Amino acid sequence: MIKSKKDKKGYFGDFGGQFVPETLMTPLKELEDSYIKLWRDKRFKAELDEMLSGFAGRPTPIYFAGNLTDQLNGAKIYLKREDLTHTGAHKINNAAGQALLAKYMGKKRIIAETGAGQHGVATSAVSAALGLECVVYMGAVDMERQQPNVKRMQLLGAKVIPVNSGSKTLKDAINEAIRDWVTNIRTSHYLIGSVLGPHPYPIIVRNFQRVIGTEAKKQILQKEKRLPDYLVASIGGGSNSIGLFYDFLNDNKVRMIGVEAGGRGIKSGKHAARFTGGRPGILHGTLSYVLQDKFGQITETHSVAAGLDYPSVGPEHAYLHSIGRVQYTSVTDKEAIEAFRLLSEMEGIIPAFESAHAIAYGLKLAGKLPKNKIIIINLSGRGDKDLLTNIGK
Repeated sequence: MIKSKKDKKGYFGDFGGQFVPETLMTPLKELEDSYIKLWRDKRFKAELDEMLSGFAGRPTPIYFAGNLTDQLNGAKIYLKREDLTHTGAHKINNAAGQALLAKYMGKKRIIAETGAGQHGVATSAVSAALGLECVVYMGAVDMERQQPNVKRMQLLGAKVIPVNSGSKTLKDAINEAIRDWVTNIRTSHYLIGSVLGPHPYPIIVRNFQRVIGTEAKKQILQKEKRLPDYLVASIGGGSNSIGLFYDFLNDNKVRMIGVEAGGRGIKSGKHAARFTGGRPGILHGTLSYVLQDKFGQITETHSVAAGLDYPSVGPEHAYLHSIGRVQYTSVTDKEAIEAFRLLSEMEGIIPAFESAHAIAYGLKLAGKLPKNKIIIINLSGRGDKDLLTNIGK
């Protein structure tokens, strides 16, 4: 098994590319050239390493969830604790990398979009630390259900702009962010929050997030003296999952599972399971799996987790699905909320709703496996932002 590589520039197999207006081709080329140069620059790498350690709080630990393991009487469950980073999620890894890249490029202004708000908070924080202006677009529906993160972004000095078009969620926030970028290309950098968008964004974001898997591999070898049998991570756009998976892609015995948002159930049509209910199409500058109707119109999605509520998925995931290297499945809102409660009550860790999707599937999997198996679940974010959601009891 070879690592997921582009067969041609900007593509992962048949997926990826640059489907953008001509006005964006020049800034995308500028971004690609700058990234290639700076990724090899010792000064840039040293400054980024310092931000990740001193500001973001890396490395994050892996934690043995002993109580859950004992109750399920199955595989050993480890959690990669991305919830312990500054601002509370894996999003800080990419935000720090891209914001620093933008500063080296001479950009003074950062544009971002956000769904659950964690990317927006991370971008606001690193922009403040680097002295950059920050504007965050957020769907009005997401602003309502993620009020704590809206307040955090504003406190960090960002201007949060509500988006009232379409479904008023992440898809529509991205649309507005792109419009802003087209208008302000010379002064602004669009800091995309996931492995989405036109080339080179999926590669840039993945490489800033792969620190998750690099650390996890070293940590599990130290604790167990061997690699895990399974990796499990939630998947919206796909940055936390590709971040965990990437350094294990050549380890053929390690199985990987990406967990999408099953919402109210696949049959209901109220979900965000692209690999189950979607087909290849183009959205926001890239070719990947997209939820769309028979006329090619983007369909609305649903998830209790705002960060998973998006109709497409990163093109590298589409490629990994096409070659069968990663298995993609889904869990419902109800299952994720139950996992949210269970992890909180049994391990003293409150996960984000996004992460709870991975927890839910990981627990089902662990209960079916023998005790000599090992699972690492990516706990991609903490659940402070979700505490005001009425989840019943």
